[in-house]
Amino acid sequence: MPLELDTACGIITPVQYNDLVRLIVLAACILAAACTPVAAGITPAAPALHPYATITPSGIPEQPSGLVVSAETPLPSPTPSRYTIQSGDTLSQIAERFRITLDALLLENPGVDPNALRVGESLRIPASPADRAGEATPTPAAFPVRQIACHQTANGAVWCFALVHNDTADIIENVTAQVTLLDANGVTLGSKTALLPLDILPPGASLPLSVLFPPPVPLGSKPQLQILTAMRLIPTDERYLPAGVQNTLTNVSWSGRSANVRGELFLPDSSANASTIWLAAIAYDGSGNVVGWRRWESTGGLAAGSSLPFNLMVSSVAGRIARVDFTVEARP
Repeated sequence: MPLELDTACGIITPVQYNDLVRLIVLAACILAAACTPVAAGITPAAPALHPYATITPSGIPEQPSGLVVSAETPLPSPTPSRYTIQSGDTLSQIAERFRITLDALLLENPGVDPNALRVGESLRIPASPADRAGEATPTPAAFPVRQIACHQTANGAVWCFALVHNDTADIIENVTAQVTLLDANGVTLGSKTALLPLDILPPGASLPLSVLFPPPVPLGSKPQLQILTAMRLIPTDERYLPAGVQNTLTNVSWSGRSANVRGELFLPDSSANASTIWLAAIAYDGSGNVVGWRRWESTGGLAAGSSLPFNLMVSSVAGRIARVDFTVEARP
């Protein structure tokens, strides 16, 4: 027969003891379920903990056309664009690249000798041979902008990154954008031109347009982006070579704030020799956001069919580095 509770002495009967045990076990099961990870392959999101204050992204959507444009972003006053002559350039190639006539290009640059172009010389590129007062530059090539975010550093400066992707089969050259910071009330704090770490955006590659705003920058500021220039090269353009990366190794530091990366650059046998090679190393966090980049430049050329080792350190301005991607630019 079950014993009864003696309230004076605090004695519990076996029946009540069993009930109490059941309650304890039930509570433990509830706590365990709350702490159990979700289905395999899905990791619960955790808050980012780092000493940098991250400015809220603007939430600019990726438009169906692939080109993100903010209507509120002020553009520069209309002026002709400029192009720096590279080795191997001809005036007819430059005119074709900018979709203008050779006569329009010569008219804009009366002092240029078409038979003796000088590497490094700057040319004025009219927007249209029929309308000199038109837009500042030819219409930029369309491509998606996948993310834009700004990160405040310890000294109060702000790095802004806008990740752009080339979803075409052609090289896109001279990609620039205007990044404007707005405060919480929509008032413009400043505007600067953002550049890629390379002169080109190769087919299938993603690279960040980046710009640094000096301190002080108020917390809660938001970036807006306006693509200024982006030129899709013709397939016969031979100013860039098909260099690649192989045998890469990335070692992230214990803090996650830096990563040592090394590997090899190579040129296929069918390529011409390269006199200049640049490597862009782009650092991403666990959510796929750009947190830093660094450009490495070769000290010498690279012969076709050979390889060249590289070794560099990449740092993060906003959180732990999860991976580092590489993009190469090689020129004859």
